[in-house]
Amino acid sequence: MQGLKNIKTIGEFEYQDKVVFLRLDLNVPMENGKISDETRITASLPTIKYLLEKGARVLMASHLGRPKSREDKEFSLEPVAKRLSELLSTEVFLLDEVESAAIKHLVMGMKKNQLVLLENIRFEEGETKDSEELAQELAKHTDIYINDAFGASHRAHATIHALPKLMKNRGVGLLIEKEIQFLDQLIKNPSRPYWAILGGSKVSDKIAVIEKLLDVVDGFIIGGAMAYTFLKAMGHQVGSSRIEQDKVRFAAEMVERIKARNKSLLLPIDHIVSTGIKNVSDIKTIKEVNIPEGYMGVDIGPQSIAQFNAALKNAKTIFWNGPMGVFEVPEMAKGTFAIAKILSEVDALKIVGGGDSAAAAEASGYASSMTHISTGGGASLEYLQGDVMPGLEAVRYKHGR
Repeated sequence: MQGLKNIKTIGEFEYQDKVVFLRLDLNVPMENGKISDETRITASLPTIKYLLEKGARVLMASHLGRPKSREDKEFSLEPVAKRLSELLSTEVFLLDEVESAAIKHLVMGMKKNQLVLLENIRFEEGETKDSEELAQELAKHTDIYINDAFGASHRAHATIHALPKLMKNRGVGLLIEKEIQFLDQLIKNPSRPYWAILGGSKVSDKIAVIEKLLDVVDGFIIGGAMAYTFLKAMGHQVGSSRIEQDKVRFAAEMVERIKARNKSLLLPIDHIVSTGIKNVSDIKTIKEVNIPEGYMGVDIGPQSIAQFNAALKNAKTIFWNGPMGVFEVPEMAKGTFAIAKILSEVDALKIVGGGDSAAAAEASGYASSMTHISTGGGASLEYLQGDVMPGLEAVRYKHGR
């Protein structure tokens, strides 16, 4: 894991009157055409403000969702451009197409505190194909390339990978710098005791990160639907809970490997159950580890919360990725929100993985008590797993600086 080695950070360039291509991750959730969570927008503001203060002409780009064509107007960045304009008190021009003459006209004509945002870059067919032609078109009027889209840096796409490779001056923004510095602390000499809290629906999504953390952490706490695969592997009854049958053997092997290393493994010892995820009327608490037939686990129970609290209260490093239950349903969210409350009261380095974990931390009301909440769900896991991140490798200088 090379981290920021041989990567220039935003403070290492001169920006006055230079055109900066700033790749952001403004892929925010939308409901009925309105932004439902603007975390990724606010996380991008420090870098944008820095560049404006340094006199740069800023050309921003981001994707939003997975549009199939330019006609998918629900994926337009127009609401994002409007919100950026409000938050920054600046004019933000939304440029419909990547066409060099239009870019040149807008960017070179910009006045102080004006910004240009390209329309959803995935409207361009070449983006997801890592197109050299698209990259060359964008490079024509770009002096400096800055990547601050951590949540997209695990993708080899044109504005993440092909474009920076064409640029002599390239680096990362304040958000990526912050992300890597915090995530590196989870791997390199973490303070102890160190606990990893893993939840969510699938064991398969977490296999690589469990493997990576196995020799680093002091203990694992496993909740969410993935816990039922582990409980089944240990011979417990899980009723109709969601399990990954093809991962039961892996879970059994992992339990033995954790024990062999004298690490701790905590799984739910009681459950909130229902006859189905949408059936809130028949929710009840099962005060033991086994779940009867006809019921499925939808959250961890109060005894599990107490057990996890006792383990975490003296922790010095905590990594949390994945909810403890179906936290989107209020009646099934108590376990997840309890974990957030526990973390808020612990004096430790507390890093929350992106995606559902970030959403859960925000919904719990305890987000401000976390040391760092990653903006990249899949990206943060891939980084911790030690996977190659195309967006980082493309800005890395191969022979020093």
